[in-house]
Amino acid sequence: MIPTTYTSALLLAIFTMLCWGSWANTLKMTGKWRFELYYYDYAIGVFLATLIAGFTVGNVEVDIPDSSVMNFTFVDNLTVSPKRLMAFAVAGGAVFNLANMLLVAAIAVAGMSIAFPVGIGLALIEGVVLNYILKPAGNPVFLFVGSFIVLLAIIMASLAYRAHGAARIAREAASELAAKNLRTTRGASRGPSPWKGIILSLAAGLLMGLFYPLVQMSQMTDLALGPYAAAFMFALGVLITTPPYNLFFMNLPVEGEPVRFIEYFRGSFKLHLWGWIGGCIWAAGLISNLAASSAPRTVNIGPAISYALGQGATLISTLWGLLVWKEFAGAAPGVRGRIALMLILFVGGLAMISVAPLFK
Repeated sequence: MIPTTYTSALLLAIFTMLCWGSWANTLKMTGKWRFELYYYDYAIGVFLATLIAGFTVGNVEVDIPDSSVMNFTFVDNLTVSPKRLMAFAVAGGAVFNLANMLLVAAIAVAGMSIAFPVGIGLALIEGVVLNYILKPAGNPVFLFVGSFIVLLAIIMASLAYRAHGAARIAREAASELAAKNLRTTRGASRGPSPWKGIILSLAAGLLMGLFYPLVQMSQMTDLALGPYAAAFMFALGVLITTPPYNLFFMNLPVEGEPVRFIEYFRGSFKLHLWGWIGGCIWAAGLISNLAASSAPRTVNIGPAISYALGQGATLISTLWGLLVWKEFAGAAPGVRGRIALMLILFVGGLAMISVAPLFK
């Protein structure tokens, strides 16, 4: 099941954007449930979604002429494709998983409206450049100028969050002094430093930009993995690396006290359900993205454009954080102005990247 028109491929890329921009709401819905515990369910959701998709729509035999991958079914693909290509997809899942854990940690510390613009914005730039090197598609001037505009948006988001965080710390210090707190201002217990969220987001972005080229390398030969098989092997990489990665975050948390694994089993069914749903939503976006980039050459939007549109999730997640979760409530006018400028820059950068195929 691969798109055969440019419009359908573009719609799949837009659907990816919606999925990748919305899944983090499920983390917010868990309230005070630790993100380390949430992530186990998220990884399970990603794996189950790709498994179900593979054995359903991925196993339908269709003849798609001029496709960029061989027209194997999901099961056939896993049987005949070289193990080396499968390893690339698994490695992509492993790299993504560490990056996504850092992103989830940044969301827990700084919120969606900062973690996504800074982290995913940086990943977008890195991914567009690497994917264009692997498989050139679209006008390079539009791609790279658009990427530079996105970089300006990242800088603007960082400045806005830093200013908002500094104002928050100043308000807390003033409140403590007004209450005649016996502790000194320097020793007072306050929220996390604004720099922690920015650093976590940047680290997530640097790694996030590397996973997609690895997945593309699993789809670049005659016996390459199709989109459903690549998504499944990718999800396998996510699943098997979650326990070792997560043990690190549980014992050396970025916020709060260390958490024991036994706490996972004390969570309610509703808490676990949100994690599974979050994983399924993200996996649906991945499958749509890979299917869009595997369309026939005559209508293919290219992996660089497909990836860039998928990372347009930054806009969706930022709007969720601003409008629904009120992460910048009470911000000064200057901070709100920077956030508005960041959104404008992101829209402009993504627009240039999106129209790049039209000016080859």
